[in-house]
Amino acid sequence: MAGLEDLYREIILDHYRSPRNRGELPVPPAHKVEGFNPLCGDEVVLFLDVDPETDTVRDVKIAGQGCSISQASTSMMSAAVKGKPLSEVRQLIRAFKALMSIHESKLEGDGGDGSDLAAELAGVRLGDLEALQGVVKFPVRIKCATLAWNTLQQALDETAQTQA
Repeated sequence: MAGLEDLYREIILDHYRSPRNRGELPVPPAHKVEGFNPLCGDEVVLFLDVDPETDTVRDVKIAGQGCSISQASTSMMSAAVKGKPLSEVRQLIRAFKALMSIHESKLEGDGGDGSDLAAELAGVRLGDLEALQGVVKFPVRIKCATLAWNTLQQALDETAQTQA
C-alpha cells in the first residue's frame, strides 16, 4: 500500500507544482466564480466557458492560492471537466464529494451503510482524482480538497440561471 500512497503523493505534488489550465478567460463569454475557505485562507478563482448549444465545458481556467491539497484538487478538477458534457460534470462533482464524505459520514456515526455514497461513485471513473482519497484520513483537509468542486458547482448553478 505504501507504493500506492507514494504514487498518490506524487500525483498531488505534480498538480500543485505544475497546475493544469492556469490562467484567465474573457468574461463574458466565460463565467468567473471565486471560492474562499476562511478557515485556512485557500482561494480558488474559476473561469468556466460553457457552450450553450452543446451543454459542454468548452474551456476552464483556474487561479488562486492556498495549500497543496486545494491547489492540486483545483488543477485535477479543471483537467477532469474540460470538454465534458455538463451532465457528466455534475456526476463527477457528486462522485468526488461522495468520495470525500465517506469518511465524514463514518466519523459522524451516520447509521447508513454507505450505499448512497457508493451509488454516487458507481460507474464514475475518477482517474487522478482518486489520489485525493487519502485526504479523508485528515478531516480538517476535506474542505481544502472540495473547495474547487464547490466553486465549480456554484459556477454551474449561476451559468444555468443566466441561460434560463
